[in-house]
Amino acid sequence: MDKSFTMGFFDDNKLLTPPDDRVDGKQKVTGTAKYAAEYIVDNLVYGVLVGSTIAKGSIQSIDITAAKKAPGVIDIISHQNNIPLEKFSDAKKAKDAGAGLRIFYSNEIFSSGQPIALVVADHFEQAQYAAGLVKVTYTEAPAETDFLAKAAAEKNNKFGDDKIRGDKDAWNNATVKIEAEYSQPAEVHSPMEMHATIAVWTADDKLTVYDKNHAVKDVQGTIANMFGLKKENVLVQAEFVGGGFGSGLRSWPHSFAAIIAAKKLNRPVKVVVSRPQMFTMVGYRPHAWQRVALGANADGTITGAVHESITNTSTYENFNENSTGITKVLYNFQNLHTRYKTVPLNFATPIWMRAPGEATGSFALESAMDELAYALKMDPLELRLKNFAEKDLDSGLPWSSNFLKDCYDTAAAKFGWANRKATPRSTRLGDWWVGHGMGVGTWGAWRLKATARGRLDINGNLLLQSATSDMGPGTGTAMVAIANNVLGVPKEKIKFELGNSSFPDSPAQGGSFTVASVGSAVNDVCSAIKEKLLQVANETDNNFKDAKAADVIFKDGSIALAANPAASVSYTQLLHNKGLKDIDITKSSASGEETKKYSFNSYAVHFAEVHVHAYTGVVRVKRFVSCVDAGKIVSEKTAASQIKGAVVWGIGMALMEEQQVDHRYGRILGNDFAGYHIPVNADVPEIDVLFVNKPDPYLNAMGSKGLGEVGLIGSAAAIANAVFNATGKRIRQLPVTPDKLI
Repeated sequence: MDKSFTMGFFDDNKLLTPPDDRVDGKQKVTGTAKYAAEYIVDNLVYGVLVGSTIAKGSIQSIDITAAKKAPGVIDIISHQNNIPLEKFSDAKKAKDAGAGLRIFYSNEIFSSGQPIALVVADHFEQAQYAAGLVKVTYTEAPAETDFLAKAAAEKNNKFGDDKIRGDKDAWNNATVKIEAEYSQPAEVHSPMEMHATIAVWTADDKLTVYDKNHAVKDVQGTIANMFGLKKENVLVQAEFVGGGFGSGLRSWPHSFAAIIAAKKLNRPVKVVVSRPQMFTMVGYRPHAWQRVALGANADGTITGAVHESITNTSTYENFNENSTGITKVLYNFQNLHTRYKTVPLNFATPIWMRAPGEATGSFALESAMDELAYALKMDPLELRLKNFAEKDLDSGLPWSSNFLKDCYDTAAAKFGWANRKATPRSTRLGDWWVGHGMGVGTWGAWRLKATARGRLDINGNLLLQSATSDMGPGTGTAMVAIANNVLGVPKEKIKFELGNSSFPDSPAQGGSFTVASVGSAVNDVCSAIKEKLLQVANETDNNFKDAKAADVIFKDGSIALAANPAASVSYTQLLHNKGLKDIDITKSSASGEETKKYSFNSYAVHFAEVHVHAYTGVVRVKRFVSCVDAGKIVSEKTAASQIKGAVVWGIGMALMEEQQVDHRYGRILGNDFAGYHIPVNADVPEIDVLFVNKPDPYLNAMGSKGLGEVGLIGSAAAIANAVFNATGKRIRQLPVTPDKLI
């Protein structure tokens, strides 16, 4: 096999990484992993985007005189000299093609930071310097950027998504009831790797794009559509992704800018989004306002619920992430009224961000559940158990599997929840108030159609390929584990290639469905190779002449008789016996009739202990326990890392993250890591992660369900609820900052 492979899992059959570690870990820590902006391309030039300094209006003029005279400047592209794109001529065509903002199409301004020009120069520093010399004159118009003001004006008006189950007013007739409003600011994905694109036209109708995304097939399709190319003539590569969390699920304006410039100049162009531009050009979790009302009998049986939500979108396209979805499925709410709508503001378009909808909705729902528990003088855990949903009330289907009660029991025991003091502000250690809280999350478990190629060569090496992505969860590691388990090839001899649009079809990496989807294809292609190996053994080895699948074991690169393990033959020998250089099979896998019979969900239960400083209001998360039901765990080490990372996100959501806006100018404030706070090591306690680890019998052959999102859902609420238990102060507007507690 060619040793110039991309993932580097084996080399002359020597183990590069311990079997349970990430298969690409060595490349990442030694700097040999190549990210989008790091590819070496001949004749490359550099583009730097110029952003609008107003939030709404139009460009009156662009003065590029000084910028054009700057050293190394090759061209400056704007709406005044853009190449014609047929799809940009019509807003609907552009939207259908996946373009979003029609970059360099007109002089209209929709948001502050909107890219309005691209300066291209021989070197990055030259382009950056010249970008600062571009002078723009605007005709400014009043902008709307105050989300809470907009939501307050809209909350009594008609909602677009309005669903009723049972009696919508039942909550208001209950013995005990609570009603509250909650809000969350916009959050920014903040991956380590900034978005970048290198565009290389290899012919008039052929394009190679090195791009930071985690949806190579989708990006390939969007680019082909936008530029009138055959899909197979567009190659998108995104082998390594330094975090995405949803921001890489579509093509963004900077990518189109690079492609346009490369076409116009007839040479490769690289565009890297700066850290401040990451706040205005590549999406964010939208602002949210929510209202939850719950009514219950004195014994804790919830008789009615209401969940309303408003989130923002941009003024040029609608982004919808319905944050009431979790309320429809998590509890036994027989009487439920949910309403949702978006409001347009002068910001760029939001995008999916880890656990979209549910992360937002769970903060309101799980805070309200805690408020109801206190109103009932009932243990919050007991209240949740009392209202356990025996089936999916939204679809009416039974659960494929549901071990949420196991999560409750396991996590509560590990945390010591039984020792919690129910009365707020009753435990103090020196200057710190101590509190305990809990939250629950659920996330749909999906399996999408995916295809994988498997090639077992005569040296016993297994090459797997699929156009999936790995933005950090350890996709390759999981696929190697699945292949090893099914086919019995040693892990160090398995290579999984991904992030290339020329590979077999795969869905984007998002929604926690990669292992269930691509893993199923890997499972099936390895099973097919097993069948072929057994056929070859039947034909070429007398020991296996009449052997059936049930009679043999595939292990350590060999096939052996179960009744006589000493009778074995290596895969290498089998291929040699048959005169084959390899076995090369491509298989597709998809869900089936089971989706019509069952509802599939993953679950997480979180318990948090916080300490709140009595005089400064500083909050420290001191302990955190999460137990997750995600079916059979394929790769426990990477799965635990996913949950720990999700909890860190929950800490950020609960205590720190806030995209602040200067409404006078419609500008984002704190657009870097000095101004936009995210958790650092000192903010994160030891996180105990537990798994139920019971297989789901219907979703896929591995028995696995997704877990990348569910670890975040409910975690922020657990922290906020713990803060209430510590201080007696209920904070309904995130983040929970010291000024709200003193």
